[in-house]
Amino acid sequence: MNEIGVNGIRIPPIIFGTSSLGNLYTALSDDTKLELVRQAFEAVPSPVAFDCAGKYGAGLALEKLGECLEKLHVNPDDVVISNKLGWKQTALLSTEPTFEPGVWMNLKNDATQDISYDGIMACYQQGNLLLGTQYSPQLVSVHDPDEYLLSATSMKERDSRFMQIIDAYKALSDLKKEGKVKALGIGAKNWQVIQEITQEVNLDWVMFANSMTIMHHPAELLEFMQQLHNNRISIINSAVFHAGFLIGGKFFDYKLIQPDTAANKRIFKWRSDFFDLCNKHRVSPAVACISFATSIPGVISIALNTSNPNNIKENVNSVMTRVSDEFWADMKAMKLIDSAYPFV
Repeated sequence: MNEIGVNGIRIPPIIFGTSSLGNLYTALSDDTKLELVRQAFEAVPSPVAFDCAGKYGAGLALEKLGECLEKLHVNPDDVVISNKLGWKQTALLSTEPTFEPGVWMNLKNDATQDISYDGIMACYQQGNLLLGTQYSPQLVSVHDPDEYLLSATSMKERDSRFMQIIDAYKALSDLKKEGKVKALGIGAKNWQVIQEITQEVNLDWVMFANSMTIMHHPAELLEFMQQLHNNRISIINSAVFHAGFLIGGKFFDYKLIQPDTAANKRIFKWRSDFFDLCNKHRVSPAVACISFATSIPGVISIALNTSNPNNIKENVNSVMTRVSDEFWADMKAMKLIDSAYPFV
């Protein structure tokens, strides 16, 4: 992993995801959330980095992150916050949130998407209010532009939405020019949309999700990542466990999965073979996933999320642990990773 920063901001090798602060899958107590943030500062030298978004719990994650930082008396200079913008907190008018039903628990608010110049400005301002008076994001981005484009019902609508995304980045560029933020980026699950946007916008960093993983690493993506590295655009990798599935979870790419189709059976078979090989080499599946996901040049950090404070130090140790060449040779021999992958 390349230990460099983004536009003069030092980024540690691990960025702590905050979706659990927004009650992803389960509603944590305030004490548990405070302990998650506390453990992050105990495990990593300052600055400690957090990845947040208005979409996480309809703003709850931002609110709780700010509260925890204030309770822990964290100096603003000792924390780096990335806020992915595009979703605004709104009133909850139904029994559960409408933006992602069944995913976020015990929320008191809903969220609506607003990707435009004015919309992103409003998201930025609301995010700062939720974080509190002391803390504000240094890194900003448009959240899930790939999903925004995918929901278009025609090419004409997609073209219109793409221009709205570009307008949103104009807003972020203005914030950067005014010195309110320091670096512009993008977070998306579809790496090809990231590639499309980088042709129109000058970015400082990109965050891939569910894209470059030990299970999924197409040659075209690796070539694009090399181009980003050559252009000095920093890369943050995230969702490298495919939403926890690769380390034993029930969700694959944020969807509950069963071995009920041919495609799903292949996914379960891959995981079973992977677990067997990890057991043979006495390698933690999490360590293997992280080591692979950070092996390509250009990746400066990995974003990891947990709802258990006791996992924080383990996650940090996993980022620092390397895997033997023999393990990777067996992974290639069993065709669990691309035999041509050159970085392990």
